[in-house]
Amino acid sequence: MGDGKTPAHPPKLAAPLPYVDHFGLSPSDLRSVLSLALSSGGEFAEIFMEHQTYDFINMEEDIIKETAEAVSLGLGIRVIRGDRTGFGYTNDLSMDKVRKTAETAAAIARGKAAPPPLPALRDRTSRASRYLVRRPADKASLSEKIGLVREAYDAARFFDPRIVKVKVNHSDSLTHVCLANSEGLLVRDTRPMVKLACVAISEDGGKRESGYWGSGGRVGLEFFRDVHAPREIGEEAAREAIVLLGAVNPPAGEMPIVLAPGHSGVLIHEAVGHLLEADFNRKKTSIFWNKMGKKVGSDLVTIYDDPTIPSFRGSYNIDDEGTAPRRTLLVEKGVVRGLLQDRLSARLMGGAALTGHGRRQDYSHWPIPRMSNTYIAPGVESPDDILRSVRKGFYVASLSGGQVEDSGKFTFSVSLGYLIEDGQMTAPVKQATLIGTNIDILRKIDRVGGDLAFGLQTGTCSKDGQDVPVTDGCPTLRIAGMTVGGRS
Repeated sequence: MGDGKTPAHPPKLAAPLPYVDHFGLSPSDLRSVLSLALSSGGEFAEIFMEHQTYDFINMEEDIIKETAEAVSLGLGIRVIRGDRTGFGYTNDLSMDKVRKTAETAAAIARGKAAPPPLPALRDRTSRASRYLVRRPADKASLSEKIGLVREAYDAARFFDPRIVKVKVNHSDSLTHVCLANSEGLLVRDTRPMVKLACVAISEDGGKRESGYWGSGGRVGLEFFRDVHAPREIGEEAAREAIVLLGAVNPPAGEMPIVLAPGHSGVLIHEAVGHLLEADFNRKKTSIFWNKMGKKVGSDLVTIYDDPTIPSFRGSYNIDDEGTAPRRTLLVEKGVVRGLLQDRLSARLMGGAALTGHGRRQDYSHWPIPRMSNTYIAPGVESPDDILRSVRKGFYVASLSGGQVEDSGKFTFSVSLGYLIEDGQMTAPVKQATLIGTNIDILRKIDRVGGDLAFGLQTGTCSKDGQDVPVTDGCPTLRIAGMTVGGRS
């Protein structure tokens, strides 16, 4: 991929997974509830219904330590009037309880205006899906899933005698959602999710280190045969744990930084993506709130968020407000071009176009603007040439997260890095931190590779007490100068 216009995987669409109605509310029932939700003067109302099954397996100390199954069912009702949001939820879907929930939401968003006319509900469910599933995980037996876990576990445990502990988790879920709103929308979606992750701990001479690897997405179990075998996941976790046994303490001070493709995308997610979510900008708490159309980075920096990439963990057919998602240009050649919008922010920002980024953790939360799959578009340079351009610096192989302030200041922890000496990666480095501000870093990106890749399909993003699945990515990047925290 070299043009920055499409993600790394070619577009694919599949037949949607079968939708099962677990809610027992007819379109006429839903319309009646919406009418009640608007009865106290609300301007907009929606009903979000959700049914989810969830399986979990954990293996450690050479045994299956835990298996769990869970089922959740409920609905949330939101009413908007101006900048006020009324919200209520229930896991009792009897009509009496649903009506009481609607009355609660209506009372919070009370107004004096007459309720708007309520159109008939029209089904907008798509006939195609971005979820690429041939063998649904919810149809597989427990023994088959345990087999995947054991394969990853054994691959890590026997990778090297210095691996002393391994932990492997498998989880899968299937979520049926149905959404209706006062604009006449009725839409359904069936969302799969699978994750297999491994932590390996190494020990040698009193030193202990850990490595992590995982994969998954909105896929079926065939993914672990055709794309990422459990054995590879276990081996990669163990390999990182062994490499870190020989790691040196990080250097300290400002130096050129090279970011590895894929895994380093979390820096862009945290340091830039959150601050381009619309709610932070309408509240003027983001450093970017007055930067639309202004240059904040080098000409080499173009950033997208794309919920439409097939099979990715952060992708969806509709967002949690029923909006069809679209790839959104956030930064173009260093200039801020867009924000990630939900319905409330778009209304309060003068009717901005919806981008399909209203997301919620589950039916008990209302939607807020969130990222999905966020990435820096690729350039044209060779990754090897970028590395050779650095005489003395620091290569970031993977990040383990960080903290970002509204001002744009951030601190990130590097789980694995390497010294760069005379254009070559040399000693592995542990316990390093990256320190800077987002606009300063965007301006100092001076070389961009053509090797766009995405990080592990295991990520979860937290905001306002809500967790949602995400993915991030980037090509090889060089930052002319950045502060590395460590020991001199």
